[in-house]
Amino acid sequence: MKVTLPDGKTIEMPDGCTAGDVAARIGPGLARAAIGARVGVGGGPARTVDLSYKLPGDCQVSILTSTADDPEALRIMRHSTAHVMAEAICTLFPETKLVYGPPVENGYYYDIDLPRRLTPDDFPAIEREMQRIVADDRPFTRYELQRAEAMKKLQAEGNPYKIDNAERAEGDVLSFYVTGAEPGKYWEDLCMGTHVPRTGRIGAFKLLSVAGAFWHGDATKQQLQRVYGTAFFSKKDLDAHLDQLEQARRRDHRRIGQELGLFTIDPLVGSGIVLWKPKGSIIRLILEEHLRAKLREAGYQPVFSPHIGRLELYRTSGHFPYYRDSQFPPLYESQTARLLNELWVAEYERPQGRPLPPQAQKLVEELKIENAAVYTQLFGDSEDADARRYDPSAERERNLALIREHLRVEDGFLLKPMNCPHHVRIYSSEPRSYKELPVRLAEFGTVYRYEQSGELSGMTRVRGFTQDDAHLFCTPEQLEPELAGCLSLTRYVLDVLGLRDYRVRIGLHDPQDPKFIQNPQGWALAEQAIRAAAAASGLAYTEEKGEAAFYGPKIDFMVKDCIGREWQLGTVQVDYNLPRRFGLEYVGRDNRPHQPIMIHRAPLGSLERFIGILIEHYEGSFPFWLSPVQVIVASISERSENYAREVGALLASRGLRTEVDDSPEKIGPKKHRARQMKAPYVAVVGEQETASRTVDLNDREGRREPRVPLDALVERLLSENRPQPPAPRGADGAASPPGR
Repeated sequence: MKVTLPDGKTIEMPDGCTAGDVAARIGPGLARAAIGARVGVGGGPARTVDLSYKLPGDCQVSILTSTADDPEALRIMRHSTAHVMAEAICTLFPETKLVYGPPVENGYYYDIDLPRRLTPDDFPAIEREMQRIVADDRPFTRYELQRAEAMKKLQAEGNPYKIDNAERAEGDVLSFYVTGAEPGKYWEDLCMGTHVPRTGRIGAFKLLSVAGAFWHGDATKQQLQRVYGTAFFSKKDLDAHLDQLEQARRRDHRRIGQELGLFTIDPLVGSGIVLWKPKGSIIRLILEEHLRAKLREAGYQPVFSPHIGRLELYRTSGHFPYYRDSQFPPLYESQTARLLNELWVAEYERPQGRPLPPQAQKLVEELKIENAAVYTQLFGDSEDADARRYDPSAERERNLALIREHLRVEDGFLLKPMNCPHHVRIYSSEPRSYKELPVRLAEFGTVYRYEQSGELSGMTRVRGFTQDDAHLFCTPEQLEPELAGCLSLTRYVLDVLGLRDYRVRIGLHDPQDPKFIQNPQGWALAEQAIRAAAAASGLAYTEEKGEAAFYGPKIDFMVKDCIGREWQLGTVQVDYNLPRRFGLEYVGRDNRPHQPIMIHRAPLGSLERFIGILIEHYEGSFPFWLSPVQVIVASISERSENYAREVGALLASRGLRTEVDDSPEKIGPKKHRARQMKAPYVAVVGEQETASRTVDLNDREGRREPRVPLDALVERLLSENRPQPPAPRGADGAASPPGR
């Protein structure tokens, strides 16, 4: 067989060889470093496999190593570490029932059912057992069983969770992994893979925490324990990560936000729903007002859209059922509408030529009882050869259209998952000429996603959030300058907020992935435009296949905060698909209809998430212009209280956010309280300052400036009360570090 390597070279390998054989053929050094491989056949997507995987014939092979800068290699090792942790827990606590243990971003976890409650005090014993397993350097051995035989084995073992996992797995064959040479003699687990070749290839690891979880995320089902850990190829990388976690704990926006009175999440209101308190609202409004001013300068028009829309709107856009699993349940006008909608989804997901699944057949029976007339029109017998009946042998689009005809009469509504369909309808609400384009519509619009409870996290992962959303509709000739303007705006926003360490990622679609809208010509044009805009911006960028939005390619700004964590913030997307799906038009110079190109852009993204990141980036010590309280005027004694109020009133009259602390406490506790509030300045006034019409100015870094005249104080603070201009950038897009 011919094996094509990443550099394009090909080597001849014997039939039946493994990925590990390819590594050995290339060289002994690579064979020693190898932990897995990616294998692709023809033009199809590559899959990650064990080194023991037998190659299927002519293919493309890329070897993954423990020294490679490849997140997939780290993912394989972390997956194997999760197995070693599970074995250690089962050894120490034999009554454990394992549930599910995947690698995740920055680590891994395993859900377990154990009557005894684990605590961090148990971690040292578990880690010692894990070290013993790693030191044994046992092989990870994969074996496969036909589904019937595998189910018989699992039922004999009596773990209901593994039986459920197997029933949900696809295919006629199920795979197991043994941490040893032979099945039946060592610990093993139902698993799809991929794993490192031996336990000794696992690097440095650490157990981090244990938390509650529910089976399948359903609070009505069995409560489990979720044990989290992390692993890296080197102890140095592990130590750096643990240090970052410690810094993150110090900067946790959930704690700081509560201490500074910025926001709260009330269980009576609902998990993942943010309540903005006055000081947090000030930060949000400042950001919104500053961005609105920039949008007015750039020719954007403000719009508002409702928090809800018909399901038909989102069927047309493709957001439903694409985001169905993360959307709040629809609100139906009737039971007929519910049944028709669920039938539409079942048909949408039905493979061509296959009958409706049993659950969908039950819906058909319910529809027959609920609305016999609609049932007869869709499914009933008819001698009319031209009758428009549901036909499982027909093209799926025909059947979907039939069901949608009935849904136009009785439909449902959905809490808005995206703003773009609403903006599309605003654009299409009146005739458009090329003379009007580009049309730039902007909205701070609130959208809703039903995130799983275990995925919620303060303000950074919520169920309702507001986006600084805009959608631009332009001609092909206008596309490049409009993209340039969007990129420039995003760079300005990030720079002015001190988020100057970022990279640019171009997200492209994967033609083999069915989640992407099928429109090859539109994708080609959009991806060409995205590449050209990124190149023209002067920013270095990388391309990542499969990272596009389902409707179009995008440019993402991947921002590092002050402790090195990377966040995806600003985004710019090119879309040829939604204009086509909604039939958007404008009249061109030739007096004929043309389809506009659509740009989606959001420099901040979710305001909740963005401000949560800012809280941690600044550790609550916001820049002066963004601080909810900029100056606290503190009196030393009762004799200076009136002057303190006068100074506070003067500063407030000039638009500075000021509080006066004229409590009877001593000045020391007052200054300490101001530091806890992270106010940029404390203006201390006593009898001397009252007499001289000055203040004793203290900043939050501990610097003190005595006897500052009032006029000079006002002038100085007003000069600071505006965003600082972005630092100049070099040819590579890098910025100099921000000043104080």
